[in-house]
Amino acid sequence: MTTTHIVLADDHRLVAESLRALLEKEPDLKVVGEAANGRETLALVQRLRPDLVLMDASMPDLNGIEATRRLRATQPRVAVLCLSMHSAPRFVEAMLEAGAAGYMLKDCAGEELLRAIRLVMAGQVYLSPAISGAVVEALRSRAPTAAAVREHSLTDREREVLQLLAEGCSTQRIGARLKLSVKTVATHREHLMAKLDIHSVAGLTRYAIQEGLSGIEVRTSN
Repeated sequence: MTTTHIVLADDHRLVAESLRALLEKEPDLKVVGEAANGRETLALVQRLRPDLVLMDASMPDLNGIEATRRLRATQPRVAVLCLSMHSAPRFVEAMLEAGAAGYMLKDCAGEELLRAIRLVMAGQVYLSPAISGAVVEALRSRAPTAAAVREHSLTDREREVLQLLAEGCSTQRIGARLKLSVKTVATHREHLMAKLDIHSVAGLTRYAIQEGLSGIEVRTSN
């Protein structure tokens, strides 16, 4: 029997503990590590070389979308299955475009998650039934927007700076975090504003949250 080695990437400890408890009951699944943000995830994957990452879309420091994009670029044999609270098509599309092989909602049943893991490890793509119809419809009906086209022109470093700006980091703190000079961070910020046609940090923050590029969770009123 082949064992699937899994890294859990979720900043909610209770969720991670529940996932570990579920997966450890299965003889063919083994949790080998846990991470609370995208950077930790990339470091763990590099060190542990798992078969699968269960990735939350919204995490602090480096979000799951960007972490998936980088992971798939450097470790293409490692599959990613997103487990998220967000059902909006834009989150699903962003994760799939980044290279995820599936997208699950966190309120799914344990049996569905286990089935999705095994399908993904068999080379298939899995979408939660609750979101698949909306995603397919959105893909069929929506033409690329100017904002989406502009976002795709951002470099990896610009997306990284954008997330940290949206999470309230100062230019100095971003520079220290990314080992860049304050002048270089300011230049990246200027490029972001020019490419996205957004001319304030508040606007960049709002854009990052709306597009799922930040670890800040979006809350909507009913």
